[in-house]
Amino acid sequence: MRLVTYRRAGAVRHGRLTTGDRVVELGDGDLAGLLDAVFPLTEDALPAAAGEYDLAAVELLAPVLRPGKLLAAAANYQDHVTESGAPPLDKSRISPRLFLKPPTSIVGPGAEIPLPGVSREVDWEAELAVVIGRRARDVPVEAALGVVAGYLTSNDVSARSIDLGYERDTDDRQVWFFDWLAGKWCDGFAPLGPWLVSADEVPDPQALSVELAVNGVTKQNGSTKDMIFTVAELVAHASRLMTLEPGDVIQTGTPSGVGAATGEYLATGDELTVVVGGLGTLRNTVA
Repeated sequence: MRLVTYRRAGAVRHGRLTTGDRVVELGDGDLAGLLDAVFPLTEDALPAAAGEYDLAAVELLAPVLRPGKLLAAAANYQDHVTESGAPPLDKSRISPRLFLKPPTSIVGPGAEIPLPGVSREVDWEAELAVVIGRRARDVPVEAALGVVAGYLTSNDVSARSIDLGYERDTDDRQVWFFDWLAGKWCDGFAPLGPWLVSADEVPDPQALSVELAVNGVTKQNGSTKDMIFTVAELVAHASRLMTLEPGDVIQTGTPSGVGAATGEYLATGDELTVVVGGLGTLRNTVA
């Protein structure tokens, strides 16, 4: 089942996509309210339809506009770690590396990604994103997929350097880390969409292709099977650190092929196309 958030008649609403790409309207606001009320996501559990519209007649938005938490996993594919010049990671000696992105970084399909004034080295990272469906705390790995409502295509756009307009000691490790982190926070740096695919249609989240193209040229071509920490392990670990709530989003890391590996960065007018398995194609342009 594909669920969408969209703008129709000037208002934000949510609904279900039919096989014929018609939108069955289910209610006002984004999918957050539905995720809070319905779990697991099954067609029988959805509220009554409030109308039906052509997909072309509505403006698709990010499925979840302002999640309580947007988490992301750093360095979760071995080939991405090594392309950056770092040695391979020993999974037995590390834990998942999670960080937060602000809700203001979220944009939907077709939206522009504005280049920030603080960086000229803006990069792409195609990622599978997970949407939490029920409140979870200290969930074991073997039960972790049971708290997932569905999956999204996403892009963890990243500024690889930060220039604040004055000289700083960028050789300092702490400065480097916080610049890296700040490079994840800019407006528009978390495109999500085009829709949420319910968990029952993704029996194995570790069997999805992850692809990204810039202006039609393929840059990333990986698979979620190569994650260092699986989706279940990421969800379980996150739930040890904080209570996960319906609508929370976790981006799960990116495979190799990012621009920083070759010194190629985004420019105004570039078109990004991300495809994760059968979750739909996410397109955005750089402004």
